[in-house]
Amino acid sequence: MTEQAVTVESALENYLADHPVVEATEQVELKRFEQWLGKTKILAGLKPLDMEHYAGRFSPSDPDGSRKLEIVRRFLAYTRDQGWTATNLGIHLKAKKSKPKVGGVTRAVRPELAVLTRQGYVDLVRELAELKVQRPQVLEEIRRAAADKDFRENAPLQAAREQLGHIDGRIQELTATIKSASIIGEVGTGGDRMAVGDTIILVETVSEQTLEYTVVGPKETNPAKGRISHISPIGRAVIGKSLGDVIEVATPAGSHCYRIKGIQKC
Repeated sequence: MTEQAVTVESALENYLADHPVVEATEQVELKRFEQWLGKTKILAGLKPLDMEHYAGRFSPSDPDGSRKLEIVRRFLAYTRDQGWTATNLGIHLKAKKSKPKVGGVTRAVRPELAVLTRQGYVDLVRELAELKVQRPQVLEEIRRAAADKDFRENAPLQAAREQLGHIDGRIQELTATIKSASIIGEVGTGGDRMAVGDTIILVETVSEQTLEYTVVGPKETNPAKGRISHISPIGRAVIGKSLGDVIEVATPAGSHCYRIKGIQKC
C-alpha cells in the first residue's frame, strides 16, 4: 500500500494482524479512535492538531486516560514505522493536567472493601488461580489463529480475543477483590446463634411457608441458590438470633414474621 492509499481502517486491520495478542480492552480503545477519525480517513492527511483534539476528549479526572492514550500512541508509532505517516503523531497525544485545588485537602480514594466469608474468599482465590492457568492457553490459541493472516474472516481469532478480554477483566476484578477482602464470620457470635456463613431455615408464621437461606457477604450473594447478603433485610434480622426466635422483616410488600426452625453452622 502506498502512503496516500492507507486509510485508518486498513492500518488498524494490519496493526491487529501483526499484534495478535492485543488485549480486548486495547482493541476497544483503538476502535474508538478509528470511529472518531473516520474509517476512510487517509493517514497521510492527519495533522498534529487532530491528535491534540483527540487527547482533549479525556478529562484529567479519568484515571484511565493516560493508559488509553498510550494505546493509541503505540498504534501511531506503528503507522510511522510502516511509512504511512511522515512523523510519529503519537507525540502530540498529551493528557490534560488537572488543575490544583485551592484551599482544599486532596484525600486518597480508598478501594471498596470486599466483605467475604472464609469459603467465599477461598473460592475466589481458586477461581483466580484457574484463570491464570487458562490465560496462556488462550494466548496460544490466539497465536495459532493469527497464523491464518485473514484477519477480517478469522472467527476463531476473534473468539479467542474476546475470551482473553473476559479472562483479563475477571482477573483484574478478582485481584482487586481479594486484595481488599475482609473476612467475616470467622468468629461466631457464640453458642448456636446465627452468624455469617451459616444456613438458616425460616417458617413464615402465617402461611407456614418454609424458606432456607445461607447468609454470606455481598459479593457472594446468589438469590437463585439461596445465598443472601448479611446486609439484606432478612440477613440483618437473623444475625445473632437463636433457634426458636421469631423475627420481623420489613419488605416493600409489608412486614413478615418468621420463626427460626433451624440453623446449620458453617
